[in-house]
Amino acid sequence: MKIEMTKARQSSKIRELGDALVAAGFVMLDEQAQAIGLCRSTTWTILKGNHKTSGLSATVINRMLAAPQLPPLVRLKILEYIEEKAAGLYGHRKIPLRRFVARLSVKPFDHVRAKLVAEHHEAEKQLRIHPDLVASVDQAV
Repeated sequence: MKIEMTKARQSSKIRELGDALVAAGFVMLDEQAQAIGLCRSTTWTILKGNHKTSGLSATVINRMLAAPQLPPLVRLKILEYIEEKAAGLYGHRKIPLRRFVARLSVKPFDHVRAKLVAEHHEAEKQLRIHPDLVASVDQAV
């Protein structure tokens, strides 16, 4: 039963990547694939939950993190996934987890996460208040 719960948790976290892409305005599969730096078939497999039970590989994660158009919220979700997987929350054994972490091109640190959270909050503010709207309000006052 515990294995089913840990795998469900992992699948849920991976689905959050898709939700974050949609929230960032990447709705179509082609857009999503380009944003995360993967081919369409790999993106489809990940977002539809057809990935292996081992979850996302370090190679796939490295490719996503290297994508120039990767939205801050998606980057944050990937880092959360890395932290949770490295902590063993998805039921993997210690040796495979060590290999996973060793193969990552980036190591998640609290200061990196704090920076990404700040970037995400700033992006949210920009989405809520369009600059033209602010300018028109300023002119009206």
